[in-house]
Amino acid sequence: MESSRLLNTQPSTLRSHLSGKRVLLGMSGGVDSSVAAHILKQQGSEVIGVTMKVWPQDCISRAEDKCCGPSAIADARGVAHALGIPHYVVDEANQFEKLIIDYFASEYQAGRTPNPCVMCNEKLKFGNLWDKARSLGCDYIATGHYAIIEHHGDRAVLRKGLDPRKDQSYFLATLRHDQLLHALCPLGAMEKPEIRAIARQLGLKVADKADSQEICFVPGNDYKAFLKTHLDAGEFHPGGIFDQTGTRIAEHEGIEMFTIGQRKGLPGGSPRPRYVIDIDPATSSVIVGDEDDLTTAEFEIDRVNWIGDGDFGASVEASVKIRYAHAGTPATLTPLENGRARVRLHEPQRAVTPGQAAVIYDGDRVLGGGWILRKPAMVATFSKKTTGYDVKNSPSRP
Repeated sequence: MESSRLLNTQPSTLRSHLSGKRVLLGMSGGVDSSVAAHILKQQGSEVIGVTMKVWPQDCISRAEDKCCGPSAIADARGVAHALGIPHYVVDEANQFEKLIIDYFASEYQAGRTPNPCVMCNEKLKFGNLWDKARSLGCDYIATGHYAIIEHHGDRAVLRKGLDPRKDQSYFLATLRHDQLLHALCPLGAMEKPEIRAIARQLGLKVADKADSQEICFVPGNDYKAFLKTHLDAGEFHPGGIFDQTGTRIAEHEGIEMFTIGQRKGLPGGSPRPRYVIDIDPATSSVIVGDEDDLTTAEFEIDRVNWIGDGDFGASVEASVKIRYAHAGTPATLTPLENGRARVRLHEPQRAVTPGQAAVIYDGDRVLGGGWILRKPAMVATFSKKTTGYDVKNSPSRP
């Protein structure tokens, strides 16, 4: 593949601006970040490869085949050597434990479903790592994400990656504008087959390495098993499983074992399938209902990060993704006080899950993102139905 083809993965103004710039590249040991290193070199950048060691010492065996495991470091080091760029390992285990793993567990304890990848990008990859980049005299941080970050002087624009099957702009929506100004995603205008073809042409051993499909620190993608090893027995919150009338139908070992929309693991004896439609952390209660009860037309998000120079003082018509695999749906967003916004969906959606990121798009441009809040209407309705009986007899939260 010709070098001229590789150079078309960034706007020409940025390509010329990158010439001679020092870029710290996060290398996971996978094919994406490996090819990103090559592309940046082709664009004239001085590339420094860095792999974050993020697993706690007692998790090494579990992380062996993950992007944060020892084999990943070896693969990244090998690629860096093949491409002729320096490579360093940065120990972020303590920060990863504090900012990501503890967050992951505490969200389940609060009855929410976390999104550690979004948090890791915001807090570590484009957060703590930027301090290290500056200490090395770097102008930018780059990753192998499939997203497009345009630089227009003192303004940065985040857009979807060209390949809709691989687009990862969702995971970058909480990055502040000042973070985006120093961020690069060289693969945004490319598709996966192109990436692998370049890696093969370069003779990189990672050319056919499988993509990671799981949370990097959760073996087998079994978050329940992970929580049982990470939390002490007394940190789980057992309680009752209730239907919408407030009738207690079963016990559970902890709200940490449930997510909105879950069907597996619920008690039988119902003529229709039951689904988790709400989790009440105040009373350690899991509320179940029919599939139709999972649809939501309106909710709020908090810690909203608005990106760019748009006027978001009034309502905004946009498309909203309520989880990464969601296609997006038209919505009206109304900014509220205290960093919140109200989201009114034009068509109700299934399993809008508290704790997940809701990302706001105008076409392919990311306007921002926030974190889905639990609906207060459900709390009020359920508490009223159970006051004086079920809630009183349910284990209380500390």
